[in-house]
Amino acid sequence: MESMSANNQTTNTVVKEFFILGFLGLQPEYYNLIAAVFLGIYVTVVVGNSVFVLMIVIEPSLQKPMYIIMMNLALADIGFCTVVLPKIAVRYLFDDGSISFHVCMFQRMLIHYFSNVDLLVMTTMALDRYLAICFPLRYPVLMTNRTMILLTGFSWTISMIIPAIITILASQMPFCGPNLIIHCYCDTLSLYNLVCSDVSFQSYVFTCLVMCVIALTLTVIIYFYINIVVSIIRTANNHSRVKAFSTCATQLCIICIHYVPRFVVFTAPYLPNVIFDINQRLAFTLFYWLFPPLVNPFLYFFRAKEIRKLFFKWCISAQKNRRGHKINILSVFK
Repeated sequence: MESMSANNQTTNTVVKEFFILGFLGLQPEYYNLIAAVFLGIYVTVVVGNSVFVLMIVIEPSLQKPMYIIMMNLALADIGFCTVVLPKIAVRYLFDDGSISFHVCMFQRMLIHYFSNVDLLVMTTMALDRYLAICFPLRYPVLMTNRTMILLTGFSWTISMIIPAIITILASQMPFCGPNLIIHCYCDTLSLYNLVCSDVSFQSYVFTCLVMCVIALTLTVIIYFYINIVVSIIRTANNHSRVKAFSTCATQLCIICIHYVPRFVVFTAPYLPNVIFDINQRLAFTLFYWLFPPLVNPFLYFFRAKEIRKLFFKWCISAQKNRRGHKINILSVFK
């Protein structure tokens, strides 16, 4: 810590390493508990989403546009949590918050990259439901597996443009003194606070770009779902209405748990009599980043009937194989 303090007091040295502080004022006796919580979240996210991805890859009946896009969302969730959570756990498990300059920049870029992938994949998800509900007869032609793979591939590719440009520009800024990041990962605004020159313009541009991406994707999603609702209301058959709403419910829930927490966190500071201290802001930020990846696998299971049936089928098959293995072992000893 003495070397860090000295580093913060020096304004003529180039920062080669940052130190992630995490939650301010947290007592060391709670470090292991915090590390265990984040590791538990990470294992749950990776195992839950990996099982879902594996089910789609192995089972031909699930290889449909709707599940292909959910698989891409699961992969993005795994990627984001892999970038963020292990480092947070190491910070508290080994009391090691150091992170090199280039690794910090790379982490920052990937955080925004996977966030953009999430937003574009969810926009494609809304497009898929829009075509399925509003153009049911043309849907099999318009939205094939190949089309969905191309759309999701485009989402993964274009999502890197803005994060890469912003990261390249940020890496050239003069970080010449302070190196303490008051966050649990390499957050953009926290890094801007460590720059030795005025970066108010860059901060403004970054905020505008982030808000434009969120606003644009959300506008497109709202447009698609307004048309979906109108189309469902116009349907004369009540059974068809229920089926259409049920089909959209899973994806609409996924979209809501991605956008609603973000909306709450971004708007809360502007509400009267609502004041967040630094630790509360960190907690809310981690909540809206980690809540969707943690909840999505359970949402897939409870809302998607085909996923549920296949999961139970696998469980029954595993039990039969286990029983058969026990019988074979007993027959050997007889």
